[in-house]
Amino acid sequence: MAGHRRTTRRDFVKAGSAGIAGAAVLSGCPGAKAPGGGEPRLGRSVIRTLGRTGLELPVVSMGSSYGIGLVATALDEGIRYIHTSSSYSERKHEILLGEAFKNRPRSSFVVGTSPDLPYIYRRFRDRSSDLGTEVDPELIYRSMEGSLQRLQVEYVDIYYLCSVGTREALFEPYLEAFGRLKEEGKTRFVGLGTHENEPEVIRAAVESGFWDIVLTAYNFRQTHREAVRKAIREAAEAGLGVVAMKTQAGVYSDRARTQMINQTAALKWVLQDENVHTTIPAFSNYEELREDLSVMEDLEFTPAEARNLEDVVRSAHAGLYCQQCGHCRSQCPLGVEVPTLMRAYMYAVGHARPDKARTTLRGFSPGGIGCIDCRHCTVQCALGMDIQPRALEMVQLLT
Repeated sequence: MAGHRRTTRRDFVKAGSAGIAGAAVLSGCPGAKAPGGGEPRLGRSVIRTLGRTGLELPVVSMGSSYGIGLVATALDEGIRYIHTSSSYSERKHEILLGEAFKNRPRSSFVVGTSPDLPYIYRRFRDRSSDLGTEVDPELIYRSMEGSLQRLQVEYVDIYYLCSVGTREALFEPYLEAFGRLKEEGKTRFVGLGTHENEPEVIRAAVESGFWDIVLTAYNFRQTHREAVRKAIREAAEAGLGVVAMKTQAGVYSDRARTQMINQTAALKWVLQDENVHTTIPAFSNYEELREDLSVMEDLEFTPAEARNLEDVVRSAHAGLYCQQCGHCRSQCPLGVEVPTLMRAYMYAVGHARPDKARTTLRGFSPGGIGCIDCRHCTVQCALGMDIQPRALEMVQLLT
């Protein structure tokens, strides 16, 4: 989430917890409770149970954050689940969290991570974000050992198989690897992460009977949000825990970063769906943490907030969020991997994380991105993005 004024830890503590507290949009969220509908609370926080895992978590958890003091304050203020990956910041994020977890009872926090697996770029393939089935499972075991060392824990609570875009990747050869890690007590639960072709992947997870948790992209800007919502409901009804990511839809609506999406409204929109058990927005300062905690304590979604998000959807701004729908892929005669470039653009511009953008673009070379030589781009984005200028910015980032 994003704030406007830089708030320090001293400001945050001075404000105190008292100063922090403070209808469905578009097509609506079936089953959402009215404000004050009496959801369970743990202290000030609204909590939900993460499916059959039995883990009771506040509805707002913590995505990538790169300040050790910020992580520590979040844990002190009631955030319980911290999400990371061995791919974040070239493994430095797990090291930072390991320091933040020091001297804390292991039962006081929940941590989820995922292996850093090689990205194989195949021109003209159907799914850009799909892991595929060719990764050596031994890399999963080795990655887990590294994560445990960096996090300074004996086990992780959730271990995810991420970048899943097709149902095939949910089965062989990865079931055996994740099952073994669970049997050995190195992870309590296993999950999968998807931000492309989400409905199919989520349903495949339900059918497998193996996975405990699904981590999925879900936000008000997705053109296929109704299909995602339906799949999420099916997963929750089958007992799977549901964690939502990409909840802020790119943070800004414009390249100049002057039109910020209402971050609390976007997060509340997701949480009106009671089948979402927790969310993992990223934040980088104490003002953003304050916003997170305010949502965690009060899910009331006002008509003004609903109108605000509707205005974003109807505006002429394409935004920075790429929903990885693949609508663009078949249009490019050069086979450029447009969705991956646009996802990297979102990280570089919307989240101001060029390092994460470069990680997303691993396997690409500047000269291999055909946009450099294309005189006229005819690709039409489902969300209205101007593809070629953004792609060329990613070429610059790589050079």
